[in-house]
Amino acid sequence: MNIGGSAAAEPPVANSLRTRLLCHVRAADERVLFDFNDRPLTAEHLYRRACELAAWMRSRGVEAGDRVAVFLDAGPELVITYVATQLVGAIYVPINTRYQSPEIAHIIKDSEPVLAVLDASSAAVTAARKDGAFARVRNLIAVGADGNDVIAHFDAACDAHSGAIEEPCEDLTDEDAALIVYTSGTTGRSRGAVISARAIISNIWNLTQAWGWSEADRLVLALPLFHVHGLGIGVHGTLLHGMCAVVHPRFDAAAVCDAVRRGGTIFMGVPTMYHRLIRRLDAHPEDAEALSGARLFTSGSAALPADDHRAFAEHTGHQILERYGMTETMLTLSNPLDGERRPGSVGFAVAGSDVRILADGAEAAIDEPGEIYVRGASLLTEYWRDPQATAAAFSDGWFRTGDIARRDADGYIHIVGRSSVDILKSGGFKISAREIEELLCTHADIAAAAVVGLPDADLGQRVACAVTTSAPLTLAHLQDWLVGRLSKHKWPQELVCVDELPRNALGKLQKHRVIELFTR
Repeated sequence: MNIGGSAAAEPPVANSLRTRLLCHVRAADERVLFDFNDRPLTAEHLYRRACELAAWMRSRGVEAGDRVAVFLDAGPELVITYVATQLVGAIYVPINTRYQSPEIAHIIKDSEPVLAVLDASSAAVTAARKDGAFARVRNLIAVGADGNDVIAHFDAACDAHSGAIEEPCEDLTDEDAALIVYTSGTTGRSRGAVISARAIISNIWNLTQAWGWSEADRLVLALPLFHVHGLGIGVHGTLLHGMCAVVHPRFDAAAVCDAVRRGGTIFMGVPTMYHRLIRRLDAHPEDAEALSGARLFTSGSAALPADDHRAFAEHTGHQILERYGMTETMLTLSNPLDGERRPGSVGFAVAGSDVRILADGAEAAIDEPGEIYVRGASLLTEYWRDPQATAAAFSDGWFRTGDIARRDADGYIHIVGRSSVDILKSGGFKISAREIEELLCTHADIAAAAVVGLPDADLGQRVACAVTTSAPLTLAHLQDWLVGRLSKHKWPQELVCVDELPRNALGKLQKHRVIELFTR
């Protein structure tokens, strides 16, 4: 079964999918497409400012295929930069705003952007600049600070080309890259997934059509805009349908309830958000009535606990619609808009995607666990400048997700877990255990480290580490040491010091036994 059916296989296009994506923006009318904390961004203002920024970019030598790195929290400047980048035909490279200087430096070094648009008030950006991360970037634009001879101010760059009208680059095809999104891999270092215009725009069209999105909807968007959940579905879906997204820079349960009360029709979240919403509803039953007025709640990025699924339905009368996707495949599986939304399941293949579950190279039997393989237009083109990783990720044209699932007798697919214990899912974020382990081993007193995820009712998983040390070490000391070295959401929340880490006869770390260290 495909969610959405064959009718949603392609969005209507005028010349290209990029043109289709921008059709509501280029209408340049007074409709509010994005509302950032009562800072409305109309189609007219978005188009005018994006054209001006695109003209500035072209004047500075930014061309189709060049990379534009963006480190910004949710705000008008982020959306304007994204639209300008698509007009030029450059490749948008979002950077997780929780990243610290070493993580930022890796992405800048790897993607080699010709332009970086930065939140100049960020301590992490300040540290990365001091560390030389942007030394080779020709053009820097600052948001939130005065410009100087090193960084052009965002508004000044736009004002320099006031009134410019820019047309989308005509030399691109739908197969050309629109995004490079860096995602944690089991090797520890994040890798850049190259996403074509066809992959993201056609997939988000198919998904949002299946979810019944329309111009009349009002999306309450509290997800960060640097990965495919917030940027992919939230921003692209809003642009494609010409609807309004009310954007919150940070999730706050009370603010979400209020936004729905004021006309929100759709909310997308991760399990941690729903867990906190339920706690809010337990304490403030009057907010349940507000949420009941929306029409759709979706959840992704990690499995939603069945208890939270039931509790939310009891409070609001809404069955949360769970879906599944990843950076490399976009949004691949979804429960139906109409029909049963089965708790613990991510439903069926979205139109345009083919999904298989293989066990030992063969189609898995009903309820037999196997690895999810995906084929279709929504797949990444490649890992940026990493042909070996690209080749290893594919098998006869099918992308190997590394996620284990089972298909029940009714065809619903249920995620079982990861084929690798080295990817944790905490608070809606994928976290590489090996990245943390490698960093911990640079601590003067740590000889070896093993990082695992422990079940957590709020976060899904919390980060825990076992270490062997040459001197006493406390969790507080370790967390103090991680300041400026690692994003806070990746910090270990539990620590155990041991004489030796559990290994097998061949010296391979046994992470199931590491987990047991925290459950004794």
